[in-house]
Amino acid sequence: MRPENQDPFLQRDLFGGQGEVRIWDLLGTTHLPPFEAVLACELAPGGSVGAHRQATADELLLVIEGRAKAGVDGEQRHLASGSIVALPLGSLMTLQNLDEESSLRYLIIKARRSNG
Repeated sequence: MRPENQDPFLQRDLFGGQGEVRIWDLLGTTHLPPFEAVLACELAPGGSVGAHRQATADELLLVIEGRAKAGVDGEQRHLASGSIVALPLGSLMTLQNLDEESSLRYLIIKARRSNG
């Protein structure tokens, strides 16, 4: 899932969360409407991503490995490998890695809605 020829972009305390998130841009410079981004992510053990709104596109979060808790518009959801969370444009989300020893690995897929 992680490109071997690409270093990750590192984010610390993303959106007011805690810990480090490593992010690989899998789409790169490829232009593939309606997809805006495809990101492979690893959230540090015990880390979190703070509350943030889906401002530009609908988003899918797919857990590849690990256990997490996601808050979506105030509703808490427990996630494990294979779980998927749909985040429509405007949704408010938080994410917490429930494992204190292993990274949470997940994909983010963002797509803009068509106007037709």
